[in-house]
Amino acid sequence: MYSKEEAARLKQQFWISLGQYMKPVPSASGSTVHWVNYRTGVKNIFFKMDVTNKKAMISIQLTHPDADIRQLIFDQFEEFKGMLTATLGEEWDWQKDASDEYGKSLSRIWTALEGVSVFNQQHWPDLISFFKPRIIALDEFWDNVKPVFEDLV
Repeated sequence: MYSKEEAARLKQQFWISLGQYMKPVPSASGSTVHWVNYRTGVKNIFFKMDVTNKKAMISIQLTHPDADIRQLIFDQFEEFKGMLTATLGEEWDWQKDASDEYGKSLSRIWTALEGVSVFNQQHWPDLISFFKPRIIALDEFWDNVKPVFEDLV
């Protein structure tokens, strides 16, 4: 069992390692991107990566405070579901009505890798292998559809 400080340090080390590993990879548009803190450039639309002592998760999170607008954004993502799935090469889970760890309402499109722990450094290659192709694919997808979402909100 790790103290809070040790756990925070290990998590930070993992994210630094992933960031360094991904740094040479250009975005779909050819620009430099900060992969670990990916910015979509559209308010209330986030690409999130998270890892715990039990799993890793990557998601598109829609956090607009107005439920009707969030629904509209989610519906637009559903219009692009075929393109997203083709770009990712896999199906993800779609949750129209979800909430984060603080109880805030959101919509989420996500996938997870179970049975891995950020606190086991032997799992780090598996975690990196999970995150890398998915965040690159999300970037490629986003490069194609971002203008639609910029005009939507």
